[in-house]
Amino acid sequence: MAFTGPFEDRLAIRELLDAYADAVTQRDADAWGATWAEDSTWSMPDYPEFPTQHGRANIVALWVEAMKAYPGVMFEAWPGSIAIDGDTATVRSYTSEVYDQGGTTMRDRGIYDDVCVKIDGQWRFRSRTFRNIHRQHAPKGC
Repeated sequence: MAFTGPFEDRLAIRELLDAYADAVTQRDADAWGATWAEDSTWSMPDYPEFPTQHGRANIVALWVEAMKAYPGVMFEAWPGSIAIDGDTATVRSYTSEVYDQGGTTMRDRGIYDDVCVKIDGQWRFRSRTFRNIHRQHAPKGC
């Protein structure tokens, strides 16, 4: 998959990823929830404690609860590919998270396989599936 489709749409999807990452770092549930379509699905198979969620309200509720375990998280995301077909896009993105838990600094890196949809001129996530790529846990500050 490559970067295909209108530049304006590819930029808007990049900004969707940026808005998602900013909302995570800012712990802003309203802004984070606004990145999702109403009928969306969020799946994280590597985290069985967080079952697949359907619908924006359920997704946001799970995220709010889950974020309690990630104090002070710094979250970044960037696209690996964006392929647009009309009002639907297939996106692969990568993430990097740093946070402290119980005296340990956690560094997690992962990959999202996404489907985005354009609704009323705005791109939103219709589905996101997250997988871990790399985890590093070290004494705080290392």
